[in-house]
Amino acid sequence: MLELKNITYKVIENGKEKVILDNISCVFEDNCVTAITGQNGGGKSTVTKIIMGILKQTSGEIYFNGKEISGLTIDERANIGLGYAFQQPVLFKGLTVKDLIDIASKENNSVSKACEYLSKVGLCAKEYVNRVFDKSLSGGEQKRIEIALALAKNSDLTIFDEPEAGIDLWGFDKLNSLFDKKKSYIIVSHQEKILLKADKIIVINNGKIVESGASKDIVKKLNKDVCKRILGGKNENR
Repeated sequence: MLELKNITYKVIENGKEKVILDNISCVFEDNCVTAITGQNGGGKSTVTKIIMGILKQTSGEIYFNGKEISGLTIDERANIGLGYAFQQPVLFKGLTVKDLIDIASKENNSVSKACEYLSKVGLCAKEYVNRVFDKSLSGGEQKRIEIALALAKNSDLTIFDEPEAGIDLWGFDKLNSLFDKKKSYIIVSHQEKILLKADKIIVINNGKIVESGASKDIVKKLNKDVCKRILGGKNENR
């Protein structure tokens, strides 16, 4: 189980203090898919980066399986079971896709095993396994490979930051099928089909949690005209 207690994150902009996250507390249960949604710039990705240690909270505590982890590095958090798939995948000059799968899984995989991960994300595996993970790949290809790497890590809790970006032709049903209920996931998304597949939804607006609860209940609220502003404008799949 992951728990955030009174997480605040502040930055200095133009000489003035700006609050990005304002005293956020929430629990992410085991064997549960939790979606985080809300308006653009509301603090969704900031929350996940703080969980992973990419950003350091100004105040507050993070507990994972009962242990306070705020002092751990990104690598240390990965070693205790946290995984992260970026919204914009990080490119690695000179490394092939298979190299990255081996690093993620901490194994020297056979080509056929590496191909299994790629097939799960809708790629013709033999065409990609020996390709270098660089700008020669399209944004959609990079995103799918990033998701494959997250699956290869087999973390206890994996964070996906807008996993649907760039993979519309692959299909959301295929994406949703990847989430093994024996594991825990945090998914940042605006996409209604993903929100409906989640067990729980947390809505963050202007750095605060404004809604939290069962997926079906929160989606109903978000679909009401009065709540469309929570998602930052029109009621559309973004």
